[in-house]
Amino acid sequence: MINQLQTIQKECLEAIKNCQSLADVEKVRVEFLGRKGKLPILLKQIVGLSDDQKKEIGQKSNQVKQDLEKNLNNKIAELEKESIEEELKNEWIDVTQPSLNPQKEGHLHPLTQVQKTVEDIFISMGFMVLDGPELESEYYNFEALNIPSWHPARDIQDTFYVKSQKSLKSKVTMDVGKENTNRLLMRTHTSPVQVRTMQKYGAPLRSIFPGRVFRNEATDACHDHTFYQVEGLMVDEDISVANLIATMQTLLKEIFEKDVKVRLRPGYFPFVEPGFEVDLSCVFCNGKGCRICSNTGWIEFSGAGMVHPNVLKAGGVDPEKYSGFAFGFGITRLVMMKYGIDDIRLLLNGDLRFLRQF
Repeated sequence: MINQLQTIQKECLEAIKNCQSLADVEKVRVEFLGRKGKLPILLKQIVGLSDDQKKEIGQKSNQVKQDLEKNLNNKIAELEKESIEEELKNEWIDVTQPSLNPQKEGHLHPLTQVQKTVEDIFISMGFMVLDGPELESEYYNFEALNIPSWHPARDIQDTFYVKSQKSLKSKVTMDVGKENTNRLLMRTHTSPVQVRTMQKYGAPLRSIFPGRVFRNEATDACHDHTFYQVEGLMVDEDISVANLIATMQTLLKEIFEKDVKVRLRPGYFPFVEPGFEVDLSCVFCNGKGCRICSNTGWIEFSGAGMVHPNVLKAGGVDPEKYSGFAFGFGITRLVMMKYGIDDIRLLLNGDLRFLRQF
């Protein structure tokens, strides 16, 4: 049997040497080492041998098998290397050539783009950019802003109140301090951050507060339950309406990249006195009158005014020494004006066909 083993080994090595492909190697493996291959069939005859012969033949067969498996694996590696070299030779690729089917890259949402632009403009004017909680206490959202529980202004806020607040009760009590209620709500405006900022930094200060706000109201082309605002606040000695107008003009000129006229109309907001509606000259018709501005030449932009003394007191600022102005406008509305979007719902519905335009 020793001679037979050597013959099988010699035949197999010769067959491996002549293999031209991986398929040929597999055929050789099956022919010589497979379950019905020449080596396993030969080894079945070992049953009739003596114990010493079994030991000798067993050791020799293991050596032959290991040698053949090693040569098979070497041949496979050799053929694979040749295949790769052939592919590299015949299928050369210029890795510097632009793709014929480039992947589409993502980009910032138009709301984020405009918000970053607004932030950069105010930073250039020395304003801080701060944030506040979206889940707010009733105290900061209303009472600290001179809107007590009996005030009719609360009726127009369309507030989302939060029913369950057990896990947040102790935290809210610590945060709000003077409030007479622990009720929580989704903030209806970014104005609560005014008071929080005055309490933390005192006066003088200048800061804006961009963020998401929530209103419990029906949605249509002009209204949504979730939208974005920017609140601004400047507090210092001898601050006047003239500072407010100059700030608004600078902001609008930078956003629309051209001179924009600003006018103030009397308006009522509980947290400012006096209060104003801020209009800008229509950027679509340059104030001549068009469908968008209802032929008036003006577009309503924001609410603003001089900070009410009660709000300064809630923020820990002395109203006898300091005065300030505050303003608030919708980033969502600004995006619609900037890009001529006629339906607010398009901005948050996640339709990539719409968003890829920006």
